[in-house]
Amino acid sequence: MAELAQIAPAFVDMAHRIVWATVATVDPLGRARTRILHPIWEWDGAALVGWIATDPTSPKGAHLAQNRSVSITYWTPEHDTCTADCTASWITDDPGRAEVWRRFAEAPEPVGYDPAIIPVWADGPTSPRFAGLRLEPWRLKVQPASVMLQGAIEERLTWSA
Repeated sequence: MAELAQIAPAFVDMAHRIVWATVATVDPLGRARTRILHPIWEWDGAALVGWIATDPTSPKGAHLAQNRSVSITYWTPEHDTCTADCTASWITDDPGRAEVWRRFAEAPEPVGYDPAIIPVWADGPTSPRFAGLRLEPWRLKVQPASVMLQGAIEERLTWSA
């Protein structure tokens, strides 16, 4: 199993190249539910943290109130994949929401974008339908298609806290 310092940069590179991810939560009845979201990741050399700008009034809000676990998977048509299993925390205070907004607004494309393009966020980071999710991974897996197609499963990068 890889060390976090080995896998985090490879994970961020692949995730930021792919941009859009399938994010799964668990509803109050224990059923999985997925949606496509646009996380951004930060690796500082010691810790990996992800961020999602989202609507706290969406179904995922009720899901995360019961179970803070999320699984995030990126995939390309060439079959490059990476997954982060995380614990999610809501960022709902005004300074925190402004910071999440800034992260997306100032990040380079393709992961950066102006959150104000979302109509329900037109009022900016203090919009009642805007909040951030902080993602703290406890497991990562990075598997380029070349590794999978060679059958070299043992060469995929996996890390667990």
